[in-house]
Amino acid sequence: MKRFALIGAAGFVAERHIKAIKETENELVCAMDTFDVMGRMDSYFPEAEFFTSEKELVQFLQQAKPKGKPVDYISICSPNNLHIKHIELALKNGCDVICEKPLVIDSKDLEKIKECEAESGKKVNAILQLRHHPAILKLKKDIEQSDKDFFDIDLNYITSRGKWYFKSWKGDFEKSGGIATNIGIHFFDMLTWIFGKVQKSNVSVYEATKASGELVLEKAKVNWFLSLDANDLPEVATKASKRTYRSIKVDGREIEFSNGFTDLHTVTYQKILSGNGFGVEDARESLDLIALIRSIR
Repeated sequence: MKRFALIGAAGFVAERHIKAIKETENELVCAMDTFDVMGRMDSYFPEAEFFTSEKELVQFLQQAKPKGKPVDYISICSPNNLHIKHIELALKNGCDVICEKPLVIDSKDLEKIKECEAESGKKVNAILQLRHHPAILKLKKDIEQSDKDFFDIDLNYITSRGKWYFKSWKGDFEKSGGIATNIGIHFFDMLTWIFGKVQKSNVSVYEATKASGELVLEKAKVNWFLSLDANDLPEVATKASKRTYRSIKVDGREIEFSNGFTDLHTVTYQKILSGNGFGVEDARESLDLIALIRSIR
């Protein structure tokens, strides 16, 4: 059984991490968030310590070692701009890391992380959960076995958000990295993982609520569209009263991958705990891409 700490415990995605820790039969011993209402933890780890400051967390980590109960992993679910700071905190305190997307906003920070990894002897694991989705794994296998050398891809991802979004850190470009970083990173990672490195990128639209462009990879041309605006939902989604729509078409053929998202964090944790997690270099291509998209928006 591994002992976990979690930073950013009040965030939406944090519950998937807490659930994954529970389902992999490990223990969350402490959590930290500046938001201090954490009733969700009672359903999973009611005995876990809870802190509202990094100082308290670091004191706990330092006191746990002499007691023979060191924290093995720190899971990071804090706002995107704080990831690099919290990764360094974890490594400097002798903990391996599991970090939500994006690993960092600025891909230049990856070198800093690698230096900290070397100094600490610990590893940073990136959450790239679409690489574990059965439909995406099948697509990767089909592409590898195909006689074709080049494909046409259409990616559409609309996940409508209310007014709260734009008053939170997610709607702050400096804190989230903008729409391509905040909601596009997993899809860009998945596409570059399957279809190869970026050759060219054009951005047609880049606004607070939506972005679109054309991407040329080694094995594909990708037309992509991302939106937070419910008005962009297609009729098939609105008729079903759905506020999220995901679509990937490969040469006009729809790849169905709408289901199975909620369990991917547990699968990711299983892989990491068995020594098969994705590291810094695995995250680099998509992080370089979103940096390029931001620079030419």
